This record gives sequence, C-alpha cells and structure tokens, in this order.
Amino acid sequence: MISWGKQNGKRRFKCKNCGIYFTAENKSVGLKNKEIWFKKWIIGKQTYEQISAESGYSVSTLQRYFNVMLVKAPKLSYSQNKEVYLLIDGTYFSNEICLVVYRDNVFKQTQLYRITDGEHYEELKEDLENILNLGIKIGGITCDGDKSLLKAIRKVCPKVPVQRCLVHIQRMCKIWLSAYPKSVAGFELREIVCKLHFIDSEVKKQYWIKEFLDWFEKHKDFLNEKSYSLETGRYWYTHKMVRRCFSVIRKALPNMFTFLQNHKIPKTTNGIESFFGHLKGNLNIHRGLTKSRRKKFIQWYLFYKNLKS
Repeated sequence: MISWGKQNGKRRFKCKNCGIYFTAENKSVGLKNKEIWFKKWIIGKQTYEQISAESGYSVSTLQRYFNVMLVKAPKLSYSQNKEVYLLIDGTYFSNEICLVVYRDNVFKQTQLYRITDGEHYEELKEDLENILNLGIKIGGITCDGDKSLLKAIRKVCPKVPVQRCLVHIQRMCKIWLSAYPKSVAGFELREIVCKLHFIDSEVKKQYWIKEFLDWFEKHKDFLNEKSYSLETGRYWYTHKMVRRCFSVIRKALPNMFTFLQNHKIPKTTNGIESFFGHLKGNLNIHRGLTKSRRKKFIQWYLFYKNLKS
C-alpha cells in the first residue's frame, strides 16, 4: 500500500497487489463529528440544509444518522445531595404532548421531567417523591398555582416553602378586569394588582396587604351582589370577573410573598417559561417530526441544556 495523493481533501492510497484506490476512514472520529452536528441540530437552531452545507455530509446521510440518535434516549443527570429551589411548570405541544419540568433556579439545571398528556395529581405526586428519593433536598418551590400541583406538594413535602408566581396572578387579573374596568371596584383592584411587582420588602408587603383588605371591606357588598334569572330560577354573582380576581388573590395570599424570607426562592416562573420558549422555538424549526420523534427531541434538548449549564 502506497500513498497516492488526495481526494476530496483526504489522503488517498493504492494497493500494490490489487491496484485498488481508497481513502482511509476513522469511524470513531466520523461518529464523533456527526454527534457534534446532531447537537447543533438539537440546540443550535440549524436545519439539515445548513448543517449539510457546513459539514460536507449530504442531507440524507444526516437524516439517517440523526434518526438513529433520536431513538437513543439519554439519561438526565441530576444534582444529588445539594439544596435546590425548584421552578415547576408544564407546557403543551401539538399532538397532545405535555412536558412537566422540575428545574433548579440556582444552578439552572433540570432535575426531573415528565412527558405526558396533562398535569395530573398522581404523576406530579410521584415525581416529587422520586426527587426526594434521589437524595435531592428541596429548599423552595415556585409554581403558577395549578391545583393538582399544589395538592401534590401538600401531600409529599408540606414543609417546603411555596411561592406563587406573582406575574401569573397579575397577568390573569389584568385579563379578567380588562384594561378599562367599568366599575369603581374593578378599577381600584386593577391598580392594586399593578403594584405587585414593586414589592421587595416586608414593609411594602404589609402596606399592600392592608390596601387589599381595605378594598375588600369597601366593596364587600358589591362582590356579594347577585342576579336572578326567571327562566332558569338560578342566582349568580353579578360581578363575576371582579369576584374571580379577588378569590384568586385571597387564596394565593399565604404563598405570595415567600420570596421575602429567602432570596434564593424566585418570585415568578419567568425562568422556566423562557426556557420553554427557547425549546419550542428550536422544535418549530424541525416541523414534520412524528409524535414519538418530537418526544425524543425534547429529551435530547433537556439533556444537552443540562450539560451546557
């Protein structure tokens, strides 16, 4: 075997016995290079065409290799024996896919996730139990107030401090009250809700709570006002949107200002919602994936993001 120039940038060889020309290939290096491109396909927002032009591999070769890689679901590493402050939330994709993520806000790592069809109590309870069984200490939990999740937290880890997402409360109240409330009570409540994100001390918290309770005493009769239908013979609360806002705040109040006692506990779930936004942005670039491959894509995305962190 003798050296015989180059072909496509690779060293070419000739066999003295049979006269066959060939180029040497290192399969391990080739696979490692393809994995680099696979990672860029998952978290780099690059299409097959872009990676093909940059790597020199054909689109069909990349598709074949990436499909093989997608099937190999990676194991997610977790932060054992350290205190974490969890952001817990679920997001929905097409094909009835729901991703529930338990993400540490301090180290920016996903501790656990579940790909399912909804946020169900039994599954959430099982996930929290698994986190504790892994030896992970939960220092605090921030969530959007989903009833199933709150029930699971009370059942599995009742002593863990819980923070309700202030942005979620504020956003929903603004939607229900509208930009220009017609009633005085609705207008005043909207002004109170808009002050939520300014609270950063115990003093401001006490002033805000007092203002909210004073508002309730002033408009108590308005909130309890009912209407009657002669056709159905039923009563209902006349000002249901204003009452709904009041009810949400009243129920969330015990867990609205937990972050003031511990600065490591985030007061909103913005961190995980931003994370979901980036994930959906990457996944939307690769439209056309089957339901099973979309799930595998999500698993690989979470895996690579943990390594990056």
